[in-house]
Amino acid sequence: METTPSSSDSRRARREAETGHRGRRRTEIPSHQRWAPRMAVLGTLAVATIAMPLSAGAQDGPAAPYGPDGRPIGPSALDLVNNPTASEPTSEYVASAPKIDGRVQAASRSVERAPLPNCDPAVVTTSTNGNLSAHELCDLWQAGESLRPDAAVALSAMNEAFRATFGRDMCLVSSYRTLASQVSLKGSRGAFAAKPGTSFHGWGLAIDLCSMETGNREVYTWINQNGVLYGWANPAWAKRGGGGAYEPWHFEFTEGVIEHGGLL
Repeated sequence: METTPSSSDSRRARREAETGHRGRRRTEIPSHQRWAPRMAVLGTLAVATIAMPLSAGAQDGPAAPYGPDGRPIGPSALDLVNNPTASEPTSEYVASAPKIDGRVQAASRSVERAPLPNCDPAVVTTSTNGNLSAHELCDLWQAGESLRPDAAVALSAMNEAFRATFGRDMCLVSSYRTLASQVSLKGSRGAFAAKPGTSFHGWGLAIDLCSMETGNREVYTWINQNGVLYGWANPAWAKRGGGGAYEPWHFEFTEGVIEHGGLL
């Protein structure tokens, strides 16, 4: 004889069925755990995607310290032979630069190295202002610019240190000026130009810097701080409130200025 299930038995059976169903669900992997491996993969891909452009960009341009093969980028052995001071420009050039109290033997040693191997700083000028001969001048790194030999050697030594720091040469507006060019400049600039025959440009002892040097705070600070080590300075009269025209671009070779009775 079959027994009809009671309502309580039915409810119990349903609860057991539901409990068993929920139990099976507990064996499934929670959603946050299922995402964990995916997030790890995505994170790895993201890092790889970011790292590859950065590492590739680091190899571009002269600023990269190492080449693709992992070897350091720098001057070749031939560069070091032709210009042995490139690796330690400051200490070597400070030692070789002419001092204000006289031309030192180290200056002549710098002639035997670089940067002006054919320029003799011992040459004595006898010509008048604005009439220096080719023998009394040395060409600089910038085409068309020249200075008295000792001034040229000192400035070129400074330029080597500048290049080692900023990766380029100093930019000059002018250096030595003939008497004719002084007359022309006086006619165009009036009181802002020295009387022809009196300018230290005419002695090959002065330079004017480009605005890219005076307009860059880091560069101009470097020039002012290091220029004195090589005998070059922006004279007091050319500074703001110094009693003369404000010319931050104008620098003079102090040893030569003293020789000619000029003011620093």
